[in-house]
Amino acid sequence: MSNRIAMIAALFAVLAACAAVAPAPDYQALVASTDRSDTDRTNDLRRKPAQFLAFIDVRPGMTVADLSSGGGYTTELLARAVGATGKVYAHNTPKARLEERMKKPVMKNVVEVVGPFEKPFPPEVRNLDLVTFNFNYHDTTYLPIDRTAMNRAVFDALKPGGHYIVADHSAQPGAGITVGKSLHRIEESAVKREVEMAGFRLVGEGGFLRNSNDPRTAPVANPAQFNDEFVLKFVKP
Repeated sequence: MSNRIAMIAALFAVLAACAAVAPAPDYQALVASTDRSDTDRTNDLRRKPAQFLAFIDVRPGMTVADLSSGGGYTTELLARAVGATGKVYAHNTPKARLEERMKKPVMKNVVEVVGPFEKPFPPEVRNLDLVTFNFNYHDTTYLPIDRTAMNRAVFDALKPGGHYIVADHSAQPGAGITVGKSLHRIEESAVKREVEMAGFRLVGEGGFLRNSNDPRTAPVANPAQFNDEFVLKFVKP
């Protein structure tokens, strides 16, 4: 009887959690917001933000983080998606570049955090719904960064069921991590292997940034065509 009661209680907990999830916002409307910068709109042509936001399924009220947020392109999109009831932690190493963007009203729910990749978040940042890491994983392959510790830190910061999104420029099969500095690319299978070693499970692959016409033999800057890029979704069991 006690086992049956426990099972019923667990079922109600799951149902309550599902009921608490806010509906998905209109991602296309968020992207079309008139207060977004011209620079960001130019980046939209290759980043396909509405499809990205739909793939990662970010919702109002979520607490999320943007690892290596750089100039904050993804950070601002996340801030719009989680809304006033959510929170975004924008991580950067000490050379942060968010000063101007943080002046925008839409960024009021963003908290800047500075730290090494191995310890990207303060100890109190826990039970995150989502962490994004866009187009910088390859950089960690040639810098003195412990990627095992980095991925484990993300794992620890997420709640069970939370997602870790990794997007990057694709390298040719067999390249592994050897072209991170020369081409700013990384082999997709290498990312999968390293992230899964931290305890994550791969649950989705977004194909909206794929380009089969990219030979993947040239550096990603000023490409002759859009770069072939992968977007991976991992879950913390």
